Amino acid sequence: MQLGITVDMSGPHPKLDMDRVLEAERLGFSQVWTGEAYSTDAVSPVAWILARTTKIKAGTGIMQMPARTPACAAMTVLSLQALSGNRFICGVGASGPQVVEGWHGVPFGKPMTRTKEYIAIIKQILAREAPLEFHGEMYDIPLTGPLASGLGRPLRSIAHGNPDVQFFTASITPAGLRNSGEVADGNLPIFYSPDRPDIVSVPTIEGRVKAGRSADLNGYDVAPYVRAKLGPDLQACRDAIKPELALYIGGMGARKKNYYNDVAIRLGYEGEAKAIQDLYLDGKRNEAAALVPDALVDEISLCGSAERIKDRLAVWKECAAKGHIGTMVLKGASVDAMRVVAEAVL
Repeated sequence: MQLGITVDMSGPHPKLDMDRVLEAERLGFSQVWTGEAYSTDAVSPVAWILARTTKIKAGTGIMQMPARTPACAAMTVLSLQALSGNRFICGVGASGPQVVEGWHGVPFGKPMTRTKEYIAIIKQILAREAPLEFHGEMYDIPLTGPLASGLGRPLRSIAHGNPDVQFFTASITPAGLRNSGEVADGNLPIFYSPDRPDIVSVPTIEGRVKAGRSADLNGYDVAPYVRAKLGPDLQACRDAIKPELALYIGGMGARKKNYYNDVAIRLGYEGEAKAIQDLYLDGKRNEAAALVPDALVDEISLCGSAERIKDRLAVWKECAAKGHIGTMVLKGASVDAMRVVAEAVL
């Protein structure tokens, strides 16, 4: 099992913690991921990280597809691969309708279709086998129809890119996992239980089989985000993780359309997920966080003393040994927590 970390630039005063990134590289971590919502973007910090490091790979976890044309994303891939010696990982995702329509002002559309077409177009650009021409349901290149000037023509990338770049998604729904298995090289589940790996593995493998790939996860990296909180007081560590879980389960989506809430339900916390959402959407965020079960935190996170974290890592390593996951991506981990995990895993 390999290790990765996330770096967070959210908040009113964004700052990139390069000390953590450099320590992750020194410890032998293989990946670092950045994200975007409706604040700082994912690409700029990745470029900064790649410029300051020499070995670790850096990926966008994720670039919001509706925010960029596929050709724009391909230009990003071409640029960062050339500048970094092929250490860039292209993570893409659909985001959600609240951000896509409320922030970017474009239709949410069909996320599964968009993902397939988006990755296919980028791959076509990188392959350079012919000038770019793609006429799908979501993308029409060169543009045709009444809005087109008629002057567009198929173009071939001037730069020669690396067609072997890895594509990751941030899929959490069964349909999204099947889609990822079909077209991507890895996935970044935001909630993952090593005690119930089939929730992710089964639909992912179904997608791989549909695409004529192997009936296992060989060559595909399931890289779950695992929150880590190191400290002597176990309950305090759990409580420090709960507000973020409450945000996703309760507030990241509408009452009738919240993909993260659905994941909590699939993990077996249906009653709690509904109650957390009701409280959060009613503005009772502290009460919602208090309602996040300790069992859920323990199941999908690493928290407590160094000894307790090492004990729990045995389950994760067993899950990896059985071929369910390839990389554990630590989210919110301090340098000390990173060192504890690295000592036990690497």
